[in-house]
Amino acid sequence: MGPVDWASSRVCGRQRASTGNVSGKYAVLEFEPLLDSSSIDSKGWAEIAQTIFRNYKLFDGFVVLHGTDSLAYTCSALSFMLQNLGKPVILTGSQVPFSERKNDALENLLDSLDIAGHFMIPEVCLCFNSTLFRGNRTTKVSASAFDAFASPNFPPLAKITAVGTHVEWNSVKRSTSLEAFSIQSDLEIHHVACLRIFPGIKPKMVEAVLRTEGLRGLVLETFGAGNAPSGHDNKLTQVISDAVQRGIVIVNVTQCLTGSVNPLYAPGMVLGRAGVVAGGDMTSEAALTKLSYLLALPGASPESVAKDMATSIRGELSEHAGTIFKHPTGELSSPVAQLTAIAYATASGDIEKVKDILRNDNQLINRADYSGNTPVHLAATGPNIAILRHLLSLGASVHIRNHTGSGRTPLFLAANAGLLPHVMLLRQAGGHLHAEELETARLHASQRPEVWKQAGLEVP
Repeated sequence: MGPVDWASSRVCGRQRASTGNVSGKYAVLEFEPLLDSSSIDSKGWAEIAQTIFRNYKLFDGFVVLHGTDSLAYTCSALSFMLQNLGKPVILTGSQVPFSERKNDALENLLDSLDIAGHFMIPEVCLCFNSTLFRGNRTTKVSASAFDAFASPNFPPLAKITAVGTHVEWNSVKRSTSLEAFSIQSDLEIHHVACLRIFPGIKPKMVEAVLRTEGLRGLVLETFGAGNAPSGHDNKLTQVISDAVQRGIVIVNVTQCLTGSVNPLYAPGMVLGRAGVVAGGDMTSEAALTKLSYLLALPGASPESVAKDMATSIRGELSEHAGTIFKHPTGELSSPVAQLTAIAYATASGDIEKVKDILRNDNQLINRADYSGNTPVHLAATGPNIAILRHLLSLGASVHIRNHTGSGRTPLFLAANAGLLPHVMLLRQAGGHLHAEELETARLHASQRPEVWKQAGLEVP
């Protein structure tokens, strides 16, 4: 596999326009047998990775031509498999093949060759429709349009125009490890699964997936910012918790195209306490392949994999994600911004941050967010009971009900989460279950009778 002169005058022309008459050379390798991209699996990914590894010292960059159906999956997989990457690896394809008169194949190929040969962007990237994306941030958004791919939660690395190529160099990720390029060619892709939550899903359906022989990891696609139905008896949460106890790593990603999973509100906190890893703003493709990669690493344990899933290792997630919603004006008003800050601090157990915010405006203690949750509601299911105690010491109400169902008190939320110390503190502060909560509380009481008894419910 040796370099040869660029065969197309069209290629040379584009190359000269962007690089100032610097000649380029390339070599072509065709895999056998050729696969439809919908049929690729970890074996195909390993073949690509091994080919790049064998030829790594011979070339300045690599372009991989690939069908679009599973292109985002391959981009994500290779981004993890290629360790300490120091050269560009650009994947591309087309919506319309070369054989058609009006196609996007030629432009995508030429753009990819330009980028790989003349720009030191040492990442696995996807080049499509004159745009260069970080590969593990992409997802396919159209079955027919030329702009078939998007990177919903991360801006493009480069844009290609008739004038030239503009690279966002501050966004380019570079390996900082003093180690040579290597590959992890084995992935546990056959031992992970992806499950999309939907309204009315039965716990036994989820359990059937989690009981699949050999399953080691699951990507759970949930509603909004990471919510899943709990039901009156918390059966689904229990099914998930039991699977985590068996050593299955479960990662929570959002079904939404943009945004992030964050254990901010009560349902998300419940999944977090069950041992589910918040996947931040990772795409499903990135979460699935990253989970497969981490499970295949030597010495991997459920604990180490869960920890690394929540950490960015190839730029696949934003470790400091912003707020998970936007105010209608585009800017958060001061009270909304402060309530959001309190919510994040409460979710992370940061009492000093909560104190600092309330020191400037203690009227926030009884102010509700768009879900009707006051800071006490959030603290009632939070990890640090000291925050709840501090709010109560400032005079925060234990009687305000949120907008869930018929309205839930902080005491109901604490009991439903099984947090006995929180329940006892709220009761000490005068909290009680509202009359409209009692019927639902009795349905939950069979799971944690002692907790609900302490909440003031008459348990038979």
